[in-house]
Formats: sequence, structure tokens, C-alpha cells
Amino acid sequence: RPWTLFFAFVSLADEPSNWTMAHPSTFILLGIPGLEAAHVWISIPFCSVYILFLLGNGLLLAVIKTDPKLHEPMYLFLSMLALADLVVSTTTVPKTLCIFWFRDWAIHTNACLAQMYLLHSLSTMESGFILAMAFDRYIAICNPLRHSAVLTNRAIAKIGLVVVLRGAVLLGPHPFLLKQLPFCRTHVISHTYCEFMTLVKLACVDTTVMRAYGLVIAFLTGGLDLLLIVLSYVMILWAVFRLPSKEARRKSLGTCGSHVCVMLVFYIPAFFSFFSHRFGHVAPHVHILIANMYLLFPPLMNPIIYGVRTLGIRQRVALHILGIKSA
Repeated sequence: RPWTLFFAFVSLADEPSNWTMAHPSTFILLGIPGLEAAHVWISIPFCSVYILFLLGNGLLLAVIKTDPKLHEPMYLFLSMLALADLVVSTTTVPKTLCIFWFRDWAIHTNACLAQMYLLHSLSTMESGFILAMAFDRYIAICNPLRHSAVLTNRAIAKIGLVVVLRGAVLLGPHPFLLKQLPFCRTHVISHTYCEFMTLVKLACVDTTVMRAYGLVIAFLTGGLDLLLIVLSYVMILWAVFRLPSKEARRKSLGTCGSHVCVMLVFYIPAFFSFFSHRFGHVAPHVHILIANMYLLFPPLMNPIIYGVRTLGIRQRVALHILGIKSA
């Protein structure tokens, strides 16, 4: 919108060189193009969901930490996922609210690249933790007698470290590659946060190799994780339906239900955002709203899903709320 661009230019009046240099010191985040007049109203559900998400994940982490009975592989991987959720959403949502409330569009280039790196690397870690949870369910159902021997505390720590290092190392080159690009077309980003493909599209040089690199990394992380998760659940279902007891089948399927829900709420908006950015023709405001939903909705749903479906967590949450300490 013209008035939005006007205010964006005014906000950079003290730094006119930003609009002539190929390597700017500041980018401008416009928020949600086409819905600028509704930014204040949009901020209400954003802020409400963010507060609920902080409370829910914070309570989940506190419950798992304080109850030794929950120091099991499933809950430890869940706590890693909750911690990654907290960091990735806090990396983007506060700045988004500043855009909606205070028209604080400017973001320093280094802050933009740091936000982009944290967003993508932590999202990759989230995918890895969901895969680890699927592996835990596979061992628990398909080979229950070896579950405690395979997933020891040492093994859980190693899996968590591998997931973190994978996300940190594979996404490490992204900010350095973007730092070298000349952004001589525009420094205005039609988004609420800095994203890899959004920044690549602003460059005024051929970025085919960089786009291909980003695509390969995405499929080697999220794509491969999803494939292994699906394979795990195919094997789990095969094992479950071979159980002789109907009650045993029901109980086994019940323990997997929450994991399937978490997987769906994480991967569906993630892949929609990923493919629409590269191959689709989706209206910008629709794409940006779904991209923000991807950052807010799964982290909000994770504690709700596990809290509703897991008796141990429900009981501990009730005790925390009532202020009662278990013996």
C-alpha cells in the first residue's frame, strides 16, 4: 500500500544510504500486505495465542521437570520439542506484534539474518524431535522388552545432541550466503518476519544455486524426517493389528494418537508454506497468515494434545494448578 511504503521510507529518513547500497544495514518488514488496516485487530488473536502458548509450554516443561515419573523417553523428547517451540516463536512473534502495534517496521540486517537462521534451524530441530518421538513409539510397541535398554538416558542425550547439531550445522551457511547477496531491487520485505526464500527473492543476481541448496537442505531434513516417521507408523500399525487382544490394540493405538496429532499440526502448515513459497501462486496475505499459523498453532496444540491424552501429565497439571505437591 502507498501509505505503508511512505511511512517505511520516513522511518529510514536518517539512513538514506540504505536505499542505494547493495548491502543494506536495515530491512523493512511490512507485516501482512493488503491487511494493514486490520493489523491491530489481527494482533489480538496473535497475542492471545502467544500468551497461551507460553503458559502451556512453560507448564508442560515444569511438570516434566518436577515429576520423576515423567522422566521417560517420550516426555524427555516432548520437553525438547517444547523448548524448541518456545525459542522459535519468541524469535518472531514479539517483532510481529511490534509491527502491528507500533508500526516498528525496521529491522537491522544482522538481526534479520539471525532471526532467519534461528527460525529455520529450530524448525529443523522440531522436526528431528518429532522423529525421535516416533522412534520411541516404534521401540515401545514393536520391541517393548528392549525399550528401556535401547532408549537409555545416555542414548536420549545423544539423539537430542544429534538433532540440535544437525539443525545448527546444516542451516549454518544460510545467513553467510545471504550476507553476500546484493539487495539492489528493494529492501522492503512483505512479511512479518525474515525468511530464507523471502530474502533470496529480493536479490538482484541469479540465485538458482542458492534456491537449489535450500531445497536440498529442506528435503534432507524435514522431508527425510517425514518419510521416516511415516515408515515408523506403518510398522507400528502392522505390529498393532497383529496383537491378539482387542484391548491391547486399542491401548497401543491410543498411545500413538497424540503423536500423530502433533505430526499433522506441525507438517501440514509447514509443507504448505514451503511449497506455496516456491511453486504455488497463493495470495500474499494468505501465505503470510499460514506462515504465522505454522509458528503459533503447533506449539499451542502440543501441550493441549499431550495434556488431554496423557493421564500422567493431566494429573500433574491438576496438582500444579491446585498447588498440591505429590508425595
